[in-house]
Amino acid sequence: MNISILTLIAVFVLIAVRKVGHFNIRIWQSMTGGALVVVASGEISGLDALKAIDVNVMLFLFGMFVVGQALVASGYLYALAYRLFNRMTSVPQLVCGVLFGAALGSALLMNDTLAIIGTPLVLRLAREHNINNRLLLLTLAYAITIGSVMSPIGNPQNFLIASQGGLSEPFLTFVKMLAIPTLINLTVTYLFLRLVYRQQFVTAMPLIHSPVELLDKKLAGLARASLFLLIGLITLNILLSAMHSPMRLELSQIAVIAALPPVLFNPDRKRLLKSLDWSTLLFFAAMFVLMSSVWQTGIMQQLVSELQIDLTTIPAIMLLSASLSQLISNVPLVALYLPMLSNPSPESLMALAAGSTIAGNLLILGAASNVIIIQHAEKHQATLGFFEFARVGIPLGLVNLLIYWMWFRYVYG
Repeated sequence: MNISILTLIAVFVLIAVRKVGHFNIRIWQSMTGGALVVVASGEISGLDALKAIDVNVMLFLFGMFVVGQALVASGYLYALAYRLFNRMTSVPQLVCGVLFGAALGSALLMNDTLAIIGTPLVLRLAREHNINNRLLLLTLAYAITIGSVMSPIGNPQNFLIASQGGLSEPFLTFVKMLAIPTLINLTVTYLFLRLVYRQQFVTAMPLIHSPVELLDKKLAGLARASLFLLIGLITLNILLSAMHSPMRLELSQIAVIAALPPVLFNPDRKRLLKSLDWSTLLFFAAMFVLMSSVWQTGIMQQLVSELQIDLTTIPAIMLLSASLSQLISNVPLVALYLPMLSNPSPESLMALAAGSTIAGNLLILGAASNVIIIQHAEKHQATLGFFEFARVGIPLGLVNLLIYWMWFRYVYG
């Protein structure tokens, strides 16, 4: 055991217990402390630590944080949600609406985006209707993870697979091969949540939704413009991809452009920027540093080598991508796995997309979107514990993986 591995284990333990003595330790503090340890101990050089931080991911998150904060601070998000949910009069209907709505949204707007704007929304719904906020937070987390599987722009790792995997028609391939098992998994997720939180589903009181007024009409207009820019630029990317055009906008560029209206034209931009979730940005920067340090040890590569299995088979791809994503996160995992798949088939690439993405349903650190949800929840005096997530997520995630594997085996041989 070297310092990097021991530090990673310590970070996992701190994230799980979240408390040392009388001190509460937040996720970003644990991860930042871990990154500082590996840099200070020389496990990774300062230059390598800086290189490990993915600038595109950081810019994407910053842009989406601006858009999300503008939607929340203006009240536009809540007003929009009222229009969508005001006809849902029971907890089962509301959970189903959040589950399938967030899943579709993540397929179109990326899971991290839905995590940013969806967290304050579901917490407001939980307060308004006296629903266990952990139920709705888990619904959101599982929905955006599963929903993002079936789209090349559903999450960063899928985008990496679509852009580097040699797929001629990425949108058609993802939808054709992954849409049906994804819909099955969403239904299974609903049944899981209904089983675990059965008491929440049997309440006889009908839900009464309170009308929502905009808090800041000018900022609401700018937030609406950001939302239209976001959807418009993503649509443009889809069209360019369909036409096989070499011109593409990076996801980080789309996010930054979408963030421009509230940054440039909002007179109270300083307050908006100050209220951003900077701690989550720090978490991601620290995560890149710590995971890079762990990878440089070669221990993970040696472990995979000692397993002596064919890394190109569908079961191996799904199992390894889901398990290793818990340790080095799914985006770096996919970046490292793709070169090992020489001339990959569409089935292999879709298995990699499914396995690395569904990894987010097993444990909190399996997906960046989980961390975003928890960090945002803590800003609103709520949280979701490591073990609370795992007790539902581990059996659910294993069933999700089994469904995707069976789909590949029996439909694509």
